[in-house]
Amino acid sequence: MTVKVYRSAKAQKCILDTYNQLLALWDIDKEERDITTSYGTTHVIQWGKEDAPPLVLFHGVGDDSALMWIYNAKALGQHFRLYAIDTIGGPGKSVIGEKYDKTFDGIRWIDEVLAGLGLSEVKASFMGVSHGGYLVQLYTLHRPESVDKAISLAAAVPAGKNGNSMRTMMRIFLPEALFPTKNNIARLLRKLAGANYKVFTENPLIMEHYTWLLKGFNTMAMTYHKVRGFSDQEVKQLRDKVFYLVGLDDPFEKMGGAEALRAYDMNARFYEGAGHGINHEIADEINQMVIDIMQGHVIDLRLHSH
Repeated sequence: MTVKVYRSAKAQKCILDTYNQLLALWDIDKEERDITTSYGTTHVIQWGKEDAPPLVLFHGVGDDSALMWIYNAKALGQHFRLYAIDTIGGPGKSVIGEKYDKTFDGIRWIDEVLAGLGLSEVKASFMGVSHGGYLVQLYTLHRPESVDKAISLAAAVPAGKNGNSMRTMMRIFLPEALFPTKNNIARLLRKLAGANYKVFTENPLIMEHYTWLLKGFNTMAMTYHKVRGFSDQEVKQLRDKVFYLVGLDDPFEKMGGAEALRAYDMNARFYEGAGHGINHEIADEINQMVIDIMQGHVIDLRLHSH
């Protein structure tokens, strides 16, 4: 039996309506496409300079492309050709198929999306936030020959034993997410973010969209996206390949993420006062860092940490 992504038809409509409204706020020329894969159709937003280096984007669990890249799309589109992927099983415009089940293979899914975008024979760059950052690391590990630059935001290196990302999320999101009142949602966003949490709480459309995500998205739809731990040898392979940008006020980093990045001497920069929404909270700074990394101006983030 196919898992339900949305808890009700009303929730789906409200999420997709506010998704489209957020997308309009990007204020850019863009194209939306649906790529057929073994696991259903994957929705992709593409924009930017057509002859520029390709940068493929992955959002986190429980959000979508329209929300994730709202403060980054315009600036990055001036330099790159961008492809924002709505994670299959997530609350965007991707639609799961019958084969989206416990046999789901994330690498195969990404391979098929890239093939549909005509990027199979191109060495693309990849950037993701939170779970999207994990996907970037996983793909870099399995397809190093296909990856130019790899940037992981608000995500740690999953070293050691297999993790349960859903359990970790529950520890952080509860109890506020269980009772998504206006006050609880604002409290949750303050808990997730750093000093600049108002980029979320003072944007009424983001608040409306996020409210519907908490009320209407069935998180169990992401169950088949397993997070596995990387061996020390695998971590070593990623050490100088992946760029990590993380906020020190991120509750996930406080639970050991930042410590792991330091312990393994990963190519990471740590930002004081930034939280889990780092690319929203300090968008200008992150946008410029991404541009610098993509253009080869920054090779070792450890020299830029503070």
